[in-house]
Amino acid sequence: MTTYYARLLDAETGGEGSYEFDGPQDLMQRTADEIVSIFFDHAESQVLKGRVDWEINGVFKNRERRIVTAMGSLIPGKDEPALPFLLLISDHN
Repeated sequence: MTTYYARLLDAETGGEGSYEFDGPQDLMQRTADEIVSIFFDHAESQVLKGRVDWEINGVFKNRERRIVTAMGSLIPGKDEPALPFLLLISDHN
């Protein structure tokens, strides 16, 4: 396992969180969607302590810099508005 780093920015409030998570050594060779999914698996089990719905509106990977950038929304519940976010994931802090 290798340590990866993520920064999640709340587009509405400007709040942000920094996270470290373990993943497979070849994580940055996988597709951008897979990398984001592995981060959210970690977030659900270690940070949020439960399932959260999320959707990605755009995601891309910069292979040279080894950074994944994703834009999307966390969906807290049926009657609550979605929370837009920006997510950055890399293998360097």
